[in-house]
Amino acid sequence: MTEPTVPPLDRLLSIMARLRDPRRGCEWDCAQSFATIAPYTIEEAYEVADAIARDDLAALKDELGDLLLQVVFHARIAEEAGHFAFADVAAAISDKMEARHPHIFGEAPDQGQSREDRWESLKANERAAKGAASALDGVALTLPALLRAEKLQKRAARVGFDWPDTKGPADKLAEEVAELAAAGTEAERIEEAGDLLFAAVNLVRAYGVPAEEALRAANAKFERRFQAMEALAADRGQDFTALSLDQQDALWNDVKASEPGKAP
Repeated sequence: MTEPTVPPLDRLLSIMARLRDPRRGCEWDCAQSFATIAPYTIEEAYEVADAIARDDLAALKDELGDLLLQVVFHARIAEEAGHFAFADVAAAISDKMEARHPHIFGEAPDQGQSREDRWESLKANERAAKGAASALDGVALTLPALLRAEKLQKRAARVGFDWPDTKGPADKLAEEVAELAAAGTEAERIEEAGDLLFAAVNLVRAYGVPAEEALRAANAKFERRFQAMEALAADRGQDFTALSLDQQDALWNDVKASEPGKAP
């Protein structure tokens, strides 16, 4: 008789249990804690996003596995300490998803709200049930700063703390530019620079633009154009690093003009 195939998830859970075994496991895996594993969890989430951005499905499969391993790792550490196990994690998210879709999994009628309005209303109720005292409670501290700024602003806007149009945030951004220019100490410059970035997020949000997505696109555009400048200089027999700023700027303009849709 052939032995029954072990379900892949059960196999993964068994592997993690063996790796964490104090007598027969891996020394490195046994030494880890929630705190030491957290940076790897964040890194793996970014690598999932990178595979998606590159439209690399083979890499996406691998990176999703790496991310799943992080969930299994945290759950195993918690199980060993008597807090919860992987099954409890799966049960908790299943309960949450059903509760957040009462019009699909329950008897509640679909009230015609947007997905975001319905989702945020249910999440607000969950936060209140957990004792949240502020509209800003629950915005993760470890989010990328740009994304966290946008989330904080959206939370404040839901309780009415927001400009009605783009003029207010545009004026605020100009004010913050002037305050950064007038800052006299390093501490003041750091504070005013933060205010400037926060105001910039608020302005693009007023235009309905996701700040993180917009900056990611700008990063990609800068990288593409800069590398094209270097290549163009090499084609012309020039040492890019030896060129003056005006000469480099001329290359930049040549690259921009050569892009599809750009006037020569």
